[in-house]
Amino acid sequence: MIDPASVWFHAGQAVDRPLTALFVDCDSFFASVEQHLDPALRGRPVGVAPVMAETSCCIAASYEAKAFGVKTGTRISDARIMCPGIVIVESKPPEYIKIHHRIIEAVEDCIHVEAVLSIDEMWAWLPLNWREPDFVRDIGKKIKSTVARDISPVIKVSVGAGPNKYLAKMASKMRKPDGLFIIEGMDLPEVLHENKLRDFTGIAKSMEARLHAAGIHTTAELCRAKKQVLHGVWGGVMGDRLWHLLRGDEIPDIVSARKSIGHSHVLPPDNRHPDKAWPVLCKLLHKACERLRSHGLLTGSLTLQLAFYRGVAWGPEIRFPVSDSTIFLMRALDRLWKERPEPRSPILQVGIVLTRLCEKGNFTPELFQSAIADVMTGNDEKQQRLDATIDRLRARYGRSVVYFGNVHDNRDSAPMRISFTHIPDPELEA
Repeated sequence: MIDPASVWFHAGQAVDRPLTALFVDCDSFFASVEQHLDPALRGRPVGVAPVMAETSCCIAASYEAKAFGVKTGTRISDARIMCPGIVIVESKPPEYIKIHHRIIEAVEDCIHVEAVLSIDEMWAWLPLNWREPDFVRDIGKKIKSTVARDISPVIKVSVGAGPNKYLAKMASKMRKPDGLFIIEGMDLPEVLHENKLRDFTGIAKSMEARLHAAGIHTTAELCRAKKQVLHGVWGGVMGDRLWHLLRGDEIPDIVSARKSIGHSHVLPPDNRHPDKAWPVLCKLLHKACERLRSHGLLTGSLTLQLAFYRGVAWGPEIRFPVSDSTIFLMRALDRLWKERPEPRSPILQVGIVLTRLCEKGNFTPELFQSAIADVMTGNDEKQQRLDATIDRLRARYGRSVVYFGNVHDNRDSAPMRISFTHIPDPELEA
C-alpha cells in the first residue's frame, strides 16, 4: 500500500506549484564591499576580521580566500597558513550598512522587497501576474545588472526563486557566486538532490546526526522520508514544516518571541587589561539596555561572558526582579565583575546577555524581593525618567552626545557590530 504522505504526486500528476517568492543573497558581502572600497584588493584573497589580532577570526572571506578553505570562523593565524598572501582587513560596519541600503534600493527598482532578513539577504513576493519562469528570470537579471550599475560591478548578488520562500533561498545558494536559479514545482524533488543535507537551512551538524540515526543520509532520502519520520527526527512540528516546504507548499512563518538580547566584543591587544576591558563591557550593557527598552521589554537575568587566554571562559548568571533600568543592571554587572576569577588576567573577549525577557505591560511583580533587590531598586520612577531622557537624546543626536561615566575612558571602543537579525543605524551607533 502506498502512503500518500511519502509521494509527490496527486491523481497521477506531479503537483505544479507556482513560483511565489524571489530571494536575493549577497555573495561574500563584507569581503566584496572591502574589494569595492579598495581596488587593490580585487582578485586577491581577503579576510575580514572584527579586530586586527592574530587570535581573532574571519567574519567573512572573499571567494579567492574560500578557494583555500578559509571561511567564516577561521582563526586569523590559521587563515595566513591556509592561504599565503591573504590580506586581512578590519571590518567597517558603517560602510557595509551604507551598501546594504543601496542594494535594497536597487532591488526595489526591480521588485518590491517584502522583508529584509539580514545584512545580506532579502526576499520579495511575486505578484500573481509575475510568476512565469521566463519573466521571473528577467527580474533576476535586472536585479543583478542594477546592482552592478548603481553600486559596483565588484558586489555580486545571487538570485533564486521558488514555490515558497524556503525553496527560493535554497535556489539562491545553489549557483553561487553571481548565480540565478529557479526551482519550479515540476522539477521537485530531483532538482534538490545535488545538495548535501547540511546545505538545507535548519540542518546543522547535530540535526544531520539525528537524520543519519533515522537512516537518512542523502537529500534523496530526505525528500522520500515520510512526514511522521521527519516529525520524529525534529521532535515536533518543525519536521512537519520541512516536509511541506520541500514539496513547495506555502506555510506561514512562525512568529517567535524574542528570548535574549546581547552584545559581545573581541578586544584588541591594547584593551585586554581588565581596567580597559571594563569600560567596553559597560558600553555593551548600555547598548543592550537601549535595545531592551526600544522593544518594550524587561529582563530578569544577566549573564556576563569573559574569555581569557588558554581558552578559559567564565559565564556567571545573576537573576533579579525584572527591570529595564541601565543603572540597576550596571550594579548587577558590577557584582558579577568583582567575582571573576584571576582578576588581573588579560581578557580576550567580553559579552553580556539579557534573558528571562517579558513584555513591559505583561508581567507579575515578585511577592518577595530577592536579596539583590534589597540593595537595588530596578523600577524606580526617577531611573525610568532618566533612561527615557537619555534614550531620546542619543536617538536624536547620536550616542556620543551623552553617556554614562563608566565608559568615558574607553568610549571609542566596542565599535558597531552587525548581527544576523539586527542592522544598526550608523548615525546612532557613533
